[in-house]
Amino acid sequence: MSEYKLFSEFKLGDITLKNRVVMAPMTRSRAVEKNTANALIAEYYEQRSEAGLIITEGTSPSPNGLGYPRIPGLFNQQQVDGWRLVTEKVHEAGSKIFVQLMHTGAVGNVENLPEGAKVLSPSGLLVSGQMYVDGKGMQDHTVPSAMTTTEVKSTIQEYINAAKLAIEAGFDGVEIHGANGYLVEQFINPKANQRTDEYGGSIENRSRFAIEIAQGMADAIGKGKVGIRLSPFGVFNDMGEFEGIDEQFKYIAEAMNKIGIAYIHIVDHSHMGAPEVPQRVKDIIRNNFKGAYILSGGYNKERAENDLQANKGELVAFGVPFIANPDLVTRMKKDIALANPDQNTFYTPGVQGYTDYPKAD
Repeated sequence: MSEYKLFSEFKLGDITLKNRVVMAPMTRSRAVEKNTANALIAEYYEQRSEAGLIITEGTSPSPNGLGYPRIPGLFNQQQVDGWRLVTEKVHEAGSKIFVQLMHTGAVGNVENLPEGAKVLSPSGLLVSGQMYVDGKGMQDHTVPSAMTTTEVKSTIQEYINAAKLAIEAGFDGVEIHGANGYLVEQFINPKANQRTDEYGGSIENRSRFAIEIAQGMADAIGKGKVGIRLSPFGVFNDMGEFEGIDEQFKYIAEAMNKIGIAYIHIVDHSHMGAPEVPQRVKDIIRNNFKGAYILSGGYNKERAENDLQANKGELVAFGVPFIANPDLVTRMKKDIALANPDQNTFYTPGVQGYTDYPKAD
C-alpha cells in the first residue's frame, strides 16, 4: 500500500508527519475534574497515534469558553500538566499532535462554566437549541452577554496565552476553531455579529477577531505551529450562508496566507445533512492560501486518496471512524472492515465507548 499518497510523509510547518491521515477534533467530554486532561484521555489519544497528525477535541482558552460539560481547558498550570500526559504518550508512539482551541462563545449553559465565568458572544444573541448540564439534562442555552471591545481584546489575549501554554504542554502546534458556530465563527458570520466597533460590520472587521488571534499566536509560538479550521456554509448553532460569503472567506484566506500559518482545515458537513460547501468556495480558499489544506467531511480511504491525487488538499481528516477504530490507518492499509461506534457513549464520562474499542489484530 506504500503507493498510496494518503500513507506518505508530509512536511507540515515545522514538523514531518508519518502519513497524511489526520485525526479530526472531536468533543468527547471526558475531562471530569476541573476541565483538565487526564491519564484516560492520554490513553485514548495514544491508542489513535497511527494518525500522522492528531488534532485534539475542542479545548477552551478561557473559563468563559467552557459551554459544554466536561470539556478540557488550557488556561492554567494544572491543565498544562494534564495535557503534558497526552503529548508525551502521543510523541512516544510516533505521532504529532495539535491542540484545537475552541471558545464556545454563545453556545453553552452558564451552569457548565466555572464560578465567576460568563457566557459571552459578539452581540448577545441567544442561540437556539439546548445544552446538556450534568445532573439536570438538556437546558436552554444561556442568554450571552455582548462583549465589550475590551473583552474582545482580552479574549484574543486568552487565545494567545493558551497557544503559549500549549507549547509548554508539549503540543506541536495549535488549531484555532473558527468553525461550527463557536466564538470565532460568531464574529465572522453577520447572523451572529451585529457589532458597530472595529470587530463588526464590514468583511474586514468581522474577520479581525480571527486574524488578530492568528497573528498573535504566530508571533508568540511561530507561524508554522498555527492552523485554523473553517466551516463556510456550516449551519451548526444558527450559522449558515450569508451575503458576501465568497468575499469573506477570500479575505480570511489571504490574511492567513500573509501571516503564513501552517494550514487551513475546511469542514464540509454535507454528509450530515448540512449544505455542501460549493467547490468555488473551496477553490477560493485553496487559490488564495499557499499553506497546507486539510480536507474533512465523511471521507473514506478511496475518496481521500482520489482527492489527494487530484490536488484538492494535502491532508485528509477522519473523525468518527477513529472513535471505534484506534488502528484506522492499519485497517485502511489492509482493507480491514471498520467497526461502528456506539453513539450513546460519544459524550459520556468513563472508559466505555472511549478506550475499550479493540484493534483489529
